[in-house]
Amino acid sequence: MKTEKYKILVLSDLKKTENTILKNSVSLAKMIDAEIALFHVKKHIDIVGGDNQLSAIRALNEEHNTTKKTIDTSVNSYAKDYDVKIRGSYAFGKIKEEILKQIKSYKPDVIVLGQRDSNSLQLIGDGIIKFVLKEFKGYIMISSDENGLIPNEKMTLGVFNNSTKFFDTEFSKDVITHTQTPLKSFKIINSQKTDTKTVIEKEPKMVEYVFEQNSNALKTLSSFILKNNVNLLCVDRTENKTKNTGEASLREVVNKLNVSLLVSEA
Repeated sequence: MKTEKYKILVLSDLKKTENTILKNSVSLAKMIDAEIALFHVKKHIDIVGGDNQLSAIRALNEEHNTTKKTIDTSVNSYAKDYDVKIRGSYAFGKIKEEILKQIKSYKPDVIVLGQRDSNSLQLIGDGIIKFVLKEFKGYIMISSDENGLIPNEKMTLGVFNNSTKFFDTEFSKDVITHTQTPLKSFKIINSQKTDTKTVIEKEPKMVEYVFEQNSNALKTLSSFILKNNVNLLCVDRTENKTKNTGEASLREVVNKLNVSLLVSEA
């Protein structure tokens, strides 16, 4: 029996963005030869509310059946359509505790979760992204609805602010094999302190785009990235930059760049 090279854990809220997250995850899995485990967790209080015991039991049973059916349908569909090994599971309880249990038991190489959505429940949101970054030291893919990855097709890969942790690893070599060239590098600089050339040929096969540091830099960069059909942007895992540097923190990048991000290992 074939053993996949990597393991991807997908954290899903089973909301409207589930298909995008799964498609991006499947695309990555096909690139790096990985299996996928989809995991969903919901708080008990969101299921039973303030109902009496009998109603609470009935609500839990119904939620078990509905959740299992929803997950099985998605998992089986993607496994069949894209010939990828994928399974699904779920839990009811404290969200962060259940996620941590899943990370410890499955031991993934990559975790995939969705971007913050102010209108959604907090399974996928600022709190969970921060929690996963703290507890998990491997690669983290934060999936966006825009310019999604397409299974079995080469993607356009970008690099943000000279991200270096991604390269020179076996994982990066597997990803780059499925990437269109040239790679695209995006930098935000203070032109008074740095060379102001806007496009620079770099090795190997990389084109660099440079943006002036100002209050709208990330917004401008986000629009430029979308127009250039970048599917995935590599970002170093740093809450880097103090207020004195003026450079964007990882939190700002996650919140303001509307593109799927691949955050480096710790």
